[in-house]
Amino acid sequence: MGKKKETISLIDTFSEFNELKNIDKATMISVLEESFRNVISKMNGTDENYDIIINPDKGDLEIWRNRLIVEDDELEDPNMEITLSEARKIDEDFEVGEEVTDEMHLEDFGRRTILNLRQTLASKILELEKDNLYNLYKEKVGMIVSGEVYQVWKKELLLLDDDHNELILPKTEQIPSDFFRKGEHVRAVVARVENKNNNPKIILSRTSPIFLERLFEQEIPEIADGLITIKGIARIPGERAKVAVEAYDDRIDPVGACVGMKGFRIHGIVRELRNENIDVINFTNNTQLYIQRALSPAKINSISVKEEERRAEVFLLPEEVSLAIGKGGANIKLASMLTGYNIEVFRDIEDVGEEDIYLDEFRDEIDGWVIDQLKRIGCSTAKNVLAMDREKLIREADLEEDTVDEILSIFASEFEEDEEV
Repeated sequence: MGKKKETISLIDTFSEFNELKNIDKATMISVLEESFRNVISKMNGTDENYDIIINPDKGDLEIWRNRLIVEDDELEDPNMEITLSEARKIDEDFEVGEEVTDEMHLEDFGRRTILNLRQTLASKILELEKDNLYNLYKEKVGMIVSGEVYQVWKKELLLLDDDHNELILPKTEQIPSDFFRKGEHVRAVVARVENKNNNPKIILSRTSPIFLERLFEQEIPEIADGLITIKGIARIPGERAKVAVEAYDDRIDPVGACVGMKGFRIHGIVRELRNENIDVINFTNNTQLYIQRALSPAKINSISVKEEERRAEVFLLPEEVSLAIGKGGANIKLASMLTGYNIEVFRDIEDVGEEDIYLDEFRDEIDGWVIDQLKRIGCSTAKNVLAMDREKLIREADLEEDTVDEILSIFASEFEEDEEV
């Protein structure tokens, strides 16, 4: 009776493991049978004359051995053959040449074999579980998942999903203002799944543009239904984002649908992203118009697009330049990311009566990177620079005081020479 309990206990142990780890029954049976056959093969040299019947639901395991009946003096392989006299102890009607099937019990193999079998099964089931976890999350790459904060470390968070699988949210994939405590639930997108040495590592992200895209799909029914399409996303996580949308039905206002009445629909997304400022614009195939919309809220006078260089020169009134560039250069950076064009902003000098000189003409006297810094803040000519406050020039162009003084001196002397002439 004790032996039978030990056999059932072995199967029960892994039946419970099966339920816990969500390994399907067919796979479990296959693993169990393969493990038993390996043990039998090691003991006897072969397993081909054994039938193994497993029923994990009941915890049943049956091992049947098939042996050929031979004359008593002709026995060569006790594993494959049985003598006539031994066979007739089972059934008196047996004859030479017939096959005898008798049940083997797991405990007949010995305690050491059973222990090895347990370890083998545990190892194989762990491998299966890792494979299942990898395959499960490989299919979820790009999808939003939720996890509970289990550990907070300096460089990453350890989350657990509903099945207690471990998920990693690195610090580099967190929004700068993110702050989580143990026990909190966190939403993020599955960025990638690594599988080094069959050890799956699920990496999440809250900074990916895909996270913002999936949030839009969850919060905006028209996007989920395919009536509105997201054509492009550019993000500076936690600060600002631009989303280009398009509706296939002219009767739908895609921007209005995404924002909602008084910003109601987009409010949940903004809150999830730690008050990230989200601009939603209408997508268009017209490059100039797309760039103009991307630079919103700045109003543009004219645009010159260099298609082959993927570059655009944008001219604005002086008071619009700071809007186009945005705080810390965020607006122009996002517009460039969204449209795929390197956008340069210039003050419109059409109304300037006096003769002026473009900055590029000074490249033999001033380093090219310095000129690029000046152009980045909207200065296209020498007089643009001279018209700016010295302190503001140092701060916005991020240049040294000596460098700015030298630039101002070069430009001023240029116009003094003109006046003398």
